[in-house]
Amino acid sequence: MGKGGCAVAKQDMVSVLEKEREEKVQNQPKFYWAHDEEPHRRRKQEILNKHPSLKKYMGIDTSTKFKVAFWVAFQLLSLHVLQGAPWYTWLFCCYTLSGSINHMMTLAMHELSHNLGAKGVTPNRFLAILANLPMGIPAAASFKRYHMEHHKFQGEDVVDVDIPTEWEGWFFHSTPRKVLWCLLQPVFYSLRPLAINPKEPTRWEFINIACIIAFDLSIVYVWGVRELLYLVIGTLFGMGLHPVAGHFIAEHYVMHEGQETFSYYGPLNWLTFNVGYHNEHHDFANISGKHLPDVREIAPEYYDAIPHYHSWIKVIYDYIVDDGISPYSRTKRVTMETKEIDALRARGGLVK
Repeated sequence: MGKGGCAVAKQDMVSVLEKEREEKVQNQPKFYWAHDEEPHRRRKQEILNKHPSLKKYMGIDTSTKFKVAFWVAFQLLSLHVLQGAPWYTWLFCCYTLSGSINHMMTLAMHELSHNLGAKGVTPNRFLAILANLPMGIPAAASFKRYHMEHHKFQGEDVVDVDIPTEWEGWFFHSTPRKVLWCLLQPVFYSLRPLAINPKEPTRWEFINIACIIAFDLSIVYVWGVRELLYLVIGTLFGMGLHPVAGHFIAEHYVMHEGQETFSYYGPLNWLTFNVGYHNEHHDFANISGKHLPDVREIAPEYYDAIPHYHSWIKVIYDYIVDDGISPYSRTKRVTMETKEIDALRARGGLVK
């Protein structure tokens, strides 16, 4: 009787999930829809069974904190050097130098969100806030919370806020509008989570905000408003229509049907903590960027034969000019009932 009751309950649960999945697919038919779990968890186990030596690369990269400290100091030095520079020199450096370095710091935050820069969660949180300082806009604490869910629930409707909204797909469909979408990526990455899957702020968000405000005020006091704008506008440039921002599109936009994560093997990995090795990263999120090339080298049969990129600039170009690619070109799935998503949100998400 007990087993029978469990079977009926399980059948009802499946039917609710299937009903919600069917409804979401019907409401948003232009996205790609997968009807299984995200692929990386299963592939990780398969690769580890075949290549157990990869376990030795799991853990922190002690050089990350030095890289973060160096580039934060470099940005401060840039403020001093560029004082009084002509507007065209300022603008050029803002796009090329500040844009690239601040985008690099977003990827330091990404690395640190996985606790790969130091032993213990708290040191990684403070290192992420340090990396966040020259960006001029608080992001580290909230990024960690949403990014952990992107990994565990890749493609999950509502939960994975890395995926554009239905409105983005509807509006940004032509080449001129996709150029605008690329320019506005920082806006969408900031506001999309608040619209789709809002979370109550935690003490870490408040610590993050306080640190950024104190840093920004210090910049204005020591150098001036123009120098603060150099940092903030550099952040917006670097996350918009910029070569390193190509990874936003390259990572998960479906340019080859049947695959939902793509790697990039090009020189800009040197500036981005090897985030281009994105299949490798999702397969082994506990291996630092420093060793992701080793994952590919040890298990090439899993990475070399699948579609990948060698140019983020070409990825951006293809995205903009190809009528078959748009914000709809993402894979979504429904493996959680609405009540499960609500329960996850009520708990504050995976990470607080």
